[in-house]
Amino acid sequence: MQEFLTAIQSGATGDELAAIPLPETYRASFVRREDTGMFEGLASEDKDPRKALHVGEVAVPELAPDEVYLAVMASSINFNTVWTSIFEPLPTFGFLDRLGRESAWGARHALPYHVVGSDASAVVLRTGSAVRLWKPGDKVTVHCNYVDDQSPSAHDDSMLADNQRIWGFETNFGGLADLAVVKANQLMPKPAHLTWEEAAVNALCNSTSYRMVVSRNGAAMQQDDRVLVWGASGGLGAFAVQYVLNGGGIPVGVVSSPEKVQLLHDLGVEAVIDRKAAGYRFWKDEHTQDESEWRRLGKDIRALVGEDVDIVFEHPGRQTMGASVFAAKRGGTIVTCAATSGYMIEYDNRHLWMKLKTIKGSHFANYREAWDANQLVCEGKILPPLSAVYPLEQVGEAAYQVHHNLHEGKIGVLCLAPEEGLGIDDPELRAEVGEERITLFRRHGA
Repeated sequence: MQEFLTAIQSGATGDELAAIPLPETYRASFVRREDTGMFEGLASEDKDPRKALHVGEVAVPELAPDEVYLAVMASSINFNTVWTSIFEPLPTFGFLDRLGRESAWGARHALPYHVVGSDASAVVLRTGSAVRLWKPGDKVTVHCNYVDDQSPSAHDDSMLADNQRIWGFETNFGGLADLAVVKANQLMPKPAHLTWEEAAVNALCNSTSYRMVVSRNGAAMQQDDRVLVWGASGGLGAFAVQYVLNGGGIPVGVVSSPEKVQLLHDLGVEAVIDRKAAGYRFWKDEHTQDESEWRRLGKDIRALVGEDVDIVFEHPGRQTMGASVFAAKRGGTIVTCAATSGYMIEYDNRHLWMKLKTIKGSHFANYREAWDANQLVCEGKILPPLSAVYPLEQVGEAAYQVHHNLHEGKIGVLCLAPEEGLGIDDPELRAEVGEERITLFRRHGA
């Protein structure tokens, strides 16, 4: 892969890249099937990604007709990589085995190891015989919706496809590596004004937030809507508050420190709640929630923005869902995409049915939504919330940071890129957007 890197850095043409022989192996971050029981009996917080994530050489798989080989310049850490690395809620090798039973091409994925990672900024090296719209040399980012077109269920909203998967989580050959294999319908243009690491952190979380906030498949936010965003300085929330602001809404960000309050203020969010300073205790014990604390949250929200929120951007799950259902206004929407604090949720159904509220599930985004979200990054209207960067050799530490919420925004990982700051092809747009805005999360994370 070093020959590819040298060629990319020297500005080689697509034909020149296509003439370089592919290696037999490549460097990748992976978990091993033989290790799936290593954390048995431990609480989730005691499971250490650093012990399960390995970096080493793996074989280059054969390329299917609708796929491309990518030279991955940078990637990022998502919660699904953390879940894979601690084998929770179950080992991902079951996903790979099911894919392996579907077809001859799917069988490539059922291996003794799982190369992880669901984000990438990269350069196309080879294209399969059925690929039409991409060619070697194209600079791209990758969205993680892995779906083919042979099922009718995939032809309205592909997130409803019966064969929908998340690349690098429910498939092999993910982005935390020097090389990746993806379907052509996962590719999007790389934002030309961003570095490789800045471009790599957007696709998964940005697309997810776009669908939840903007899309008709999510909350379809309107101008002047009040939107409560939990974890508003994190990977998902940082994109969500930007979409609320860009769409003429009023975000109410919830964070956990004065430093994160200031970060949101610098991003343009005026209404921010420091939940630790407020001391909310939504649960009296593990079985009983405290409605008086829900009411205190509602009062604090109204003090900031004048009324209850139209939309709740919900992803913590068990810890906050009861409060989220209560806090939404009559006829409001709670849109949820995850459950980082637990997926067995509880809420008072009286506050849902009697006030005509809606809980709406959301999962990643279809190609059109991901493309539109990426285009807003390309235009400089959505900023990358990159707060830290690690080399691939330290991917375990990067995943540990995310597992224990020791970061803000997103953590990037350098793969083939030898150092930070490379990959900017449009310095004029970068200057127009503003270096201080683009690096806002990085400076706060320093």
